[in-house]
Amino acid sequence: MEISQRVRAILSFVEAVDGGSFAAASRALGISAAAVSKNVAGLEQALGVRLMNRTTRTLSLTDEGTLFLKQARIALEALDAAVDVLAEQRVETSGHVRISSSAAFGRDHLMPVLPGLQTRYPALSVEVDFDDRVIDLVRDGYDLALRGGHIADSALVARPVCQLNMVLVASPDYLARQGIPRTPQDLAVHRLIVRRFLAGRVSPWSFRRGDGGLITQDLTPAVLTLSAPEALTQAAVQGMGIAQVGIHHAWSYLQSGQLKALLVGQHDPGHYEMVLQYPHRALMAPRVRVTVDYLLAAFAEDEALHVPLSALDDYAAR
Repeated sequence: MEISQRVRAILSFVEAVDGGSFAAASRALGISAAAVSKNVAGLEQALGVRLMNRTTRTLSLTDEGTLFLKQARIALEALDAAVDVLAEQRVETSGHVRISSSAAFGRDHLMPVLPGLQTRYPALSVEVDFDDRVIDLVRDGYDLALRGGHIADSALVARPVCQLNMVLVASPDYLARQGIPRTPQDLAVHRLIVRRFLAGRVSPWSFRRGDGGLITQDLTPAVLTLSAPEALTQAAVQGMGIAQVGIHHAWSYLQSGQLKALLVGQHDPGHYEMVLQYPHRALMAPRVRVTVDYLLAAFAEDEALHVPLSALDDYAAR
C-alpha cells in the first residue's frame, strides 16, 4: 500500500470509529461509504489483522483495532502539528486551546496567570472547563488537563507542576475553645472536617509512627463532610473544626494568622501531586506548546505551590 493510500485508509478507519459507521465517515471525508469500506478493508489486508467487526448496524473494534487506533491518532496529530509548525514560521502563534482543570486549582492558580498568557499571545483563544470528574482528553476534545492526586500511569504525557502536600489546620478561635491536639490520639475528642471524593471515598489522615510506618486516623466521628477542597479550608477558617487541606489552599490563611498548623512533624503530608497532562504527540501544535511552556513557568513562580514542609513550623499552634 502506497503512503498516500495508507493515509487515506487510516483517515477512513479513524473517522469510521469516531462516527460509528462508514456512512458517518463518508460524510466527514466527502467520499462514498463504499470507498470508506474499501479503504478500511485494504488497511486490514495490509496489516494482516482485522481492526473492526461489522454488522449491518454497528462497528466494534477488535483488540488489535483498539491498539492501532491509539497509534493512528498520534500519527494524524503529528501530521497536523507538522503543518502548524511551518505555519508558525510565517504568522503569529494563534488558535484555540481547550483546558480541563479541577475547580479549585483552576480558580486559585490557573485564572491568575491566564491574563499573562493572552498578553504574550494575543491571537490565542483559551477555553477552560472547571470540572473535578475524570475525563478522557482525546475523546472529550481537550488539549491539556490540570489534575491533582495520585496520578496513574497512562498514555498521556504528565508534566509535574508541584507536590500537593497536606496539612492539618484549625482557626485560633477553635483552638482557644477546644484546645490544641498534641498527639493523633487527641483528635478523638475534636471536631473533624473531612473530604469525600466524588467517587465516595473519604480522604484519609495518616500519621508517622516511631518505626517509620504510618497509622490512619479513624474519621468516622467527623462532624462535617465536604466534597470541595476549598470548602474545607473555609470551614476551618470559620472555626468549625480541624481539617486536612492542601498547603496551597491554606497558605495565605496561615500567613495571615487565620489558621494554625497542627501536629507538624507527626502528620504525614501524603504523596499527592499536581500535573499538566496532554496526549502524546510526536510533534506538538505551536498553540499547545506555548501554552504548556507558559503555564509551567508561571506555576513555578507561584509561591503557594512550592511551600517547603519546614516552613510549617513557623505557623504551628503552640
